[in-house]
Amino acid sequence: MQEITSFVDANKDRYLSELKDFIAIPSVSSQKNHEPDMRRCAQWVADHMRTVGMQNVQIFETKGHPVVFSEWMGAPGKPTVLFYGHYDVQPVDPLNLWTSPPFEATIRGDNLYARGSADDKGQVFIHLKAIEAYMKNGGALPVNLKMIIEGEEEVGSENLDNFVKGHKDLLKADLVLISDSSMFAKGVPSVCYGLRGLAYMEVEVTGPNRDLHSGSFGGSVHNPIQALSEMIASLHDKNGKITIPGFYKMSVLLPNRSAAHSGSSRGMTGPIPRIWGSDSCTAKKASRPSRGCGRGRRLSVMGSGAATRAKEQKRFFHRRPSQRFRCGLSRIRIR
Repeated sequence: MQEITSFVDANKDRYLSELKDFIAIPSVSSQKNHEPDMRRCAQWVADHMRTVGMQNVQIFETKGHPVVFSEWMGAPGKPTVLFYGHYDVQPVDPLNLWTSPPFEATIRGDNLYARGSADDKGQVFIHLKAIEAYMKNGGALPVNLKMIIEGEEEVGSENLDNFVKGHKDLLKADLVLISDSSMFAKGVPSVCYGLRGLAYMEVEVTGPNRDLHSGSFGGSVHNPIQALSEMIASLHDKNGKITIPGFYKMSVLLPNRSAAHSGSSRGMTGPIPRIWGSDSCTAKKASRPSRGCGRGRRLSVMGSGAATRAKEQKRFFHRRPSQRFRCGLSRIRIR
């Protein structure tokens, strides 16, 4: 192990340069103008897999973006680990909120800032470098390894299910390791054993058959966006409990654990409250609270706005303040 850690220390500058090259590819999976970048990034991953010593490297076409696969099966009798990651990233808008260019990895303090530096290029890269360190210092890994790096995680992985179903023998393994989550805090490594599922919906409230002028119809015709706001406000009570009848009967809670194991949010200090905008926080005392941080169902409003016609989203603060749009739209997520 000392040889491996020494190798890592000796190659930090090269690692950083290679990671910056990886990050510099604007592999935004949700935008068609980046399709050539998606293919370029898939090829970069495949080439780097070969460089670090992985075998049977293949780029599989899908109906969307490519999936990159590789394996190293040189440890007979040892378990086979299937590693999952993704090379696509989220869009970068609005650009004016970035301190440094999103695809030019920039060091500030002890951190590297760029789109994909953590989610998920940085994590994929760490594992590739770990493989290289083992292969360069002993020529073997302690276990058999298969890698699947996809390009559609940020858009729902629409084609991943079909790929997995169509390649069951190729992907057969004893253990699946997903490297696409976070540590609990800096210096506190974490093993994430589960995330919430997702139900996502768009709610549309339609009122009159045309846009109306508030000077003529205000007060007499209910505004769809106001009606939608009232509906959204009614989804939780003052203690944060979700008020939808039967909602909690659909939820399967994990067995109760101590706060030390569940990461209870009550009186929490550290990085998570700072994300919320304060140095500390205390969770609301709901009549049916979740058991620990990140457990139990949540209902969140992801965005609302007004529209002239169904599916035609407009800015809520429109340049014509007297206009009353005929539709109200909202996106709601349950996790």
